[in-house]
Amino acid sequence: MDALGGCGGAGGFWGWNGFEQRRKKKSSGDRGKKRNSGSSDSVDVSRDVGGYRFPLKQAVTAGALTFTGDTIAQLSGRWKKRTALKQSSSELDEGELWNIFSEHDWIRALRMSSYGFLLYGPGSYAWYQFLDHSLPKPTATNLVLKVLLNQVILGPSVIAVIFAWNNLWLGKLSELGNKYQKDALPTLLYGFRFWVPVSILNFWVVPLQARVAFMSMGSVFWNFYLSSTMSK
Repeated sequence: MDALGGCGGAGGFWGWNGFEQRRKKKSSGDRGKKRNSGSSDSVDVSRDVGGYRFPLKQAVTAGALTFTGDTIAQLSGRWKKRTALKQSSSELDEGELWNIFSEHDWIRALRMSSYGFLLYGPGSYAWYQFLDHSLPKPTATNLVLKVLLNQVILGPSVIAVIFAWNNLWLGKLSELGNKYQKDALPTLLYGFRFWVPVSILNFWVVPLQARVAFMSMGSVFWNFYLSSTMSK
């Protein structure tokens, strides 16, 4: 593991140092322009140096994969219901198969994908940047800390936000407290069993710029459980 330190720690290995150097160069260039320009340029400089750039790629990836996970969860749920009703036959005819696809809840799909695009994608990307910046060295201790922080902070935050987002769309914010009491803790504990090994892989081998996509790929499987919890 120490050999990775020669690349500039985790920052160099994941590309964080390159980002920092480019940012410093850009900041220096902008300050030079500021000194040679009028007061109107100062607004643009402050926006470049301290402004926020929306991570569109990570947001689109998270939204698309969250949509995929919810679609699979919906199809799976309807398939199980149909086959349960047809206990005498294990096969469904063509009309029933078409009904499974035609009864898709697009509002629910939009609800889940908008959460991925607007909240999970940008939020988790910023979180992983923060972790890499705070714990840059690729040591075993930092790996354990990242996984622990991911489960203690990000996990509960994601569950709290998605429950609130779901109830907001359904117009049931008044029932959010009961939803938390009923489903939040079981969902969190079930998630630990899935996300701890996924998080270890995420921090150990996946580059920073690909972490949102990797975790979103995991969420495709996780949504089999999470999406059904949202629809209770």
